[in-house]
Amino acid sequence: MKISDLKERRIIRRATRDFDLEGNRIYNEFEYDFTYNPTEKGSERERLYAKLIDLSLFILFFCFILSKTFVFLLFFSIAAVLISGSISETFFGTTLGKKIFKLKVIDEQRDHPRMIRSICRNILSFANFWPVFSDFEPEPNQYWAASGTRLNFSMHLNNQITKTFIVKESKIQEKKNA
Repeated sequence: MKISDLKERRIIRRATRDFDLEGNRIYNEFEYDFTYNPTEKGSERERLYAKLIDLSLFILFFCFILSKTFVFLLFFSIAAVLISGSISETFFGTTLGKKIFKLKVIDEQRDHPRMIRSICRNILSFANFWPVFSDFEPEPNQYWAASGTRLNFSMHLNNQITKTFIVKESKIQEKKNA
């Protein structure tokens, strides 16, 4: 069974205007089936750092081999990250940067992605570096915290297009059994 076919049942409680005899609010419970999303929530920064680790290793490698300008080394390193990332995700499901953060790439059938899918995913991953700024307010009971602007990266576009998922290694078995 594909991951996109899996459903997750959740119970949503909504308050009514009615109260019971003891003065407690009465809630209605509704059950909904949501599509199962195995992607690890909040892993955008880890994925960004993993890509930067892979990229910096190749920049250092080419810096010692070639004596060119930084821009040339950067383009060479980007090409090397695309190729090596596609190969290592196809055979191992991870790259060196992802291995440090214990992340794996799986496809709809819960296996490592095939080479073509992995190449497309890695090419599209560089479009994910577009920063997204969002304002945030502290929780109502956190009167000491200040509001501000948060920097996020939309690190999921390539996975949506290629139908792949980034999961933690510790939850791989849960995803395979789901």
